[in-house]
Amino acid sequence: MRIAASILVTLALALNCSLAFSKDATLPIPPSGVIGTDEAMLSPEYWIAEAPSPDSVLMSAAQIDAQNQRMFATDPSMYDLRKIGPSFTHAQVDAWITKLAKLRAPVLFDEHDQPIPESTIDDITANLALDRIPQSITARYGLVVQRVSLRNFPTALRAFPGKGLQDFDAFQESTLFPGDPVAIVHTSRDGQWYFVVSPRYAAWVTRSAVAEGSRDQVLAYAQTSPYRVITGDKVRTVYTPEAPQVSELQLDMGTRIPLAQLAPDQPVNGQGPYEAWALQLPVRAPDGTLQFQPALLQRTADSSPDYLPLTRANLIRQAFKFLGERYGWGHLYNGRDCSGFVSDVYRSMGVQLPRNTGDQSKSPALHFRAFTAQDSHEARMQAIAQAQVGDLIYIPGHVMMFLGRDHGQPYVIQDVGGLVFRDDAGKMRWTKTNEVSVTPLLPLLVSERLSYVDAMTSIVSVRP
Repeated sequence: MRIAASILVTLALALNCSLAFSKDATLPIPPSGVIGTDEAMLSPEYWIAEAPSPDSVLMSAAQIDAQNQRMFATDPSMYDLRKIGPSFTHAQVDAWITKLAKLRAPVLFDEHDQPIPESTIDDITANLALDRIPQSITARYGLVVQRVSLRNFPTALRAFPGKGLQDFDAFQESTLFPGDPVAIVHTSRDGQWYFVVSPRYAAWVTRSAVAEGSRDQVLAYAQTSPYRVITGDKVRTVYTPEAPQVSELQLDMGTRIPLAQLAPDQPVNGQGPYEAWALQLPVRAPDGTLQFQPALLQRTADSSPDYLPLTRANLIRQAFKFLGERYGWGHLYNGRDCSGFVSDVYRSMGVQLPRNTGDQSKSPALHFRAFTAQDSHEARMQAIAQAQVGDLIYIPGHVMMFLGRDHGQPYVIQDVGGLVFRDDAGKMRWTKTNEVSVTPLLPLLVSERLSYVDAMTSIVSVRP
């Protein structure tokens, strides 16, 4: 995901998180309309069989930890909550809020394609309460208790930059997950929203999704052992009428939750724990303070006692767990967008990535090859020829994960809105996907004359 220079570019690349096109109409077009694909390609094992040394560890846990530390130390889009605060200046907080608080179109539309009145926009803007930011702010701290949206304005109103563009909420930025720590640095005028700083994003979150605790209590949660790492796309805790806040709570890929320290024969919320893991989840007390509640996660659920080894096989398997999931701008629709997709795959192996494509593509903590208008098509094709499984390929506003080669053709897996390509007669065709899809790379274009290859801004390799 992310914002291009103009709303037209944003929409072109987001309808998108991809378009596709082929000057070289040698690939077949199956009934699905997804050029160059067949049923066999929709299995992770197909690509694992083609990958060189698929089970070789690309980075050790120690190397990943060192890279993550560099990421938080050198990447301005990341925030190490242990090293910033607890005091913040008026200028810092005002800059965070005003950077986000920009309307993405002259007119915004509601879910019924009706223009949102200017008076409504004025009320939402006033809710920022910029005049109430003190000269010095002492942050409060909290843990997120449920999957929740991060917004650029303190509002739940859904707003779209044009008619028929309901996949792109103009107020949506990202999403936080249960157990995510935040520093609370401002409150909306109506008191219902907090402006928070999380490890990968600073934005507005609804107050009801955050349980406030001490700084030490909040920051210690992520370091607590033993724990489980969610390795499925989405799993849920077991149903429990005794503890509604943690009943069937969704946990997304890469989420790390400590285990509750309970006797193995002690019932949890009315149920024996023998066939499940007892998790220690944060919950919000009636007064908004942080409490903890055990909850059960079935042993059959897709989780692991630690982050998965970073291997080509694991990258492919984890990416394919999202295959067919609907595209969701900023993780809307209980899904994720292009950058959220690759982030969550790598997060299940302990690798932290910045939230947005622009930051991912040039992070000083990652190995990347940047491209400019001066790079020739031949140089770009040579870079693609050297790409390896798991490499991240960026064009403006979009990212894809390199999957492998089939009969010499490079393929990617991506969270993509639609595919545009030329058929055998040279006629332009468009196939709507709006989901995580396997596609060839070379046919793809961002416009009639500009291929994805020639639009590439960067290739990131997550390895030493």
